[in-house]
Amino acid sequence: MSDLTTRFHTGTPQNLEERFAHRATGMVASEIRSLFAVASRPEIVSLAGGMPNLSALPMEMMASVVSDLILTQGQEALQYGSGQGHPKLREQICEVMALEGIRANPDDVVVTTGSQQALDLISRIFIDPGDVILAEAPSYVGALGTFRQYEASVVHVETDNDGMVPESLRQAIKTLRAAGRKIKFLYLIPNYQNPSGVLLPANRRTEILQICRVEEIFVVEDNPYGLLGFDKPSPNAMRAEDSENVIYLGSFSKTISPGLRVGWALVPQSLKDKLVVASESSILCPSNFTQMTISNYLANQPWRDQIASFCEQYKMRRDAMLESLDEYFPKSATWTKPGGGFYVWVTLPPEIDTKAMMPKAIVAKVAYVPGTAFYADGFGTWSMRLSYCHPTPERIREGVKALAGVVNQEISRRGGNLELNS
Repeated sequence: MSDLTTRFHTGTPQNLEERFAHRATGMVASEIRSLFAVASRPEIVSLAGGMPNLSALPMEMMASVVSDLILTQGQEALQYGSGQGHPKLREQICEVMALEGIRANPDDVVVTTGSQQALDLISRIFIDPGDVILAEAPSYVGALGTFRQYEASVVHVETDNDGMVPESLRQAIKTLRAAGRKIKFLYLIPNYQNPSGVLLPANRRTEILQICRVEEIFVVEDNPYGLLGFDKPSPNAMRAEDSENVIYLGSFSKTISPGLRVGWALVPQSLKDKLVVASESSILCPSNFTQMTISNYLANQPWRDQIASFCEQYKMRRDAMLESLDEYFPKSATWTKPGGGFYVWVTLPPEIDTKAMMPKAIVAKVAYVPGTAFYADGFGTWSMRLSYCHPTPERIREGVKALAGVVNQEISRRGGNLELNS
């Protein structure tokens, strides 16, 4: 018998890694996913994951929505559906987007399994190996993983407390074009950004859109947090200002429930058919059941009041985190002060390596995400993302205090030449 036949008959396992496609080398677990097993332990205060606080969602109400759906529309809800998404839900999505100034046609909406799938489909359609994707510095870890999978090069653009710096975007484009690099699109999260929590002001949105139009670079606007402002509404979506050069991604994961896995893309008409074909080849169709659950919820429940309730919960948690950082963290540290969303971005002195520090934090029973997770180039070693959305305010204070103890120990270990919080 041949070696192959012998291996088959003896049951010797084959090394399938030898057969992986080249693109599989980019498929690696994110630093957040690798933390989940530890951070989910009940004794650990997890400031790591961006899980919505579903304790604010009335389960009796959700149970009635699902029960009514099955009893009255069960035959349709449990059947296959359209590859583009349920028609009624697409109309309702347009009503939701109107809250941020977007005037849209339901025929330009493609429903996806979370906005992460929309990001994957757009990457599959547009990215060739070696293409450049421009992104904020830092940027969403899930997007970076998707771009890596399709063998793109991510070039980060400088940000400050008001988000992406337009002049830095101009310079990045100029440098890349001079080097003969092909820029495929700009990816950004303008509202309460993940991981920094910053809000891009209206004037910068306009300037960035103008730059991209002139340079013929389209914009992917990812907006899961836009309705989660605490003190005032966020500026109009970038898509509201430019309907031809912006692909808009939305999601119900943060405003209703991530477990239902319903997101969408609002795209120029020229892209819609290709996006639907790509989606059908991936999943055939999004779940009719979860789409109709969302649709019935939007039609029959006070969903705007529910979003307001979420915002109240998250604002209390945000305040607990900022107050605790002020009280316990070293004076040499800085952090963002988000007006909405889920996250605070902490920057420590450059002598501190937050990835190397993580095991000590776990011993102290607190978890965070090291800053390197949000960069494609290994930057961010002295930064960290702290999430306030899920723990109670009391647990947040406990976790921040414990983490500050670890940080202060690291400073002392390095000679105590960095200013501690008195």
